[in-house]
Amino acid sequence: MNITNAKFIRGVVGSHNLLVDEKPHIAFIGRSNVGKSSVINMLVNQRKLVKSSSTPGKTQQINFFLIDECCYFVDLPGYGYAKISRKRREKLRKLILWYFVSGEAPIGKACLIVDAKAGLRDFDREMMGVLTEYDIPFVVIANKIDKLNQKNLHRSLVSIQEEIGDWVEVFPISAKSGNGKEKLLKGIFRGVSFPEVEEMDDEIVRD
Repeated sequence: MNITNAKFIRGVVGSHNLLVDEKPHIAFIGRSNVGKSSVINMLVNQRKLVKSSSTPGKTQQINFFLIDECCYFVDLPGYGYAKISRKRREKLRKLILWYFVSGEAPIGKACLIVDAKAGLRDFDREMMGVLTEYDIPFVVIANKIDKLNQKNLHRSLVSIQEEIGDWVEVFPISAKSGNGKEKLLKGIFRGVSFPEVEEMDDEIVRD
């Protein structure tokens, strides 16, 4: 599986026609500084498609990227220790929750990105609770595995998996090196229905 075309469509902060497009959404969510932008750029084979910043909390809207004309990668604002006011931080939190619970978006899969070293944090747990409650399929992406030795990485992954249970897949990756990319792509698209490109889903399921 390889993504050959990805382009930015637009950013939104509420209801929009993109939310009712029949193309499925692959939604990426994660705390500030877990490397969300880098993960998406790695998956689409572009270094600067998703703009990253050294300032946490820069993304303050829901950004849509059209992937191979068959689905959208949806980049949601980072949350947690963003260097913005408490009022603005809560507004972003409500925007994220609205996206997942409003029922407007055709979400095919949610991707919760965490720092492999830091593990799960309170907002990660809150998001998993929301996704579970609203029956939104999701995977957990443990990024920055290149910063851990094998022993500590194993310990961290076991801890994450034990907490979330065996029914959710955890994908260890390094957005920096690309390690784990192929397995992650298959996991992201597995089980997602593509109305216009059914053969794409069939191919992924067979792998």
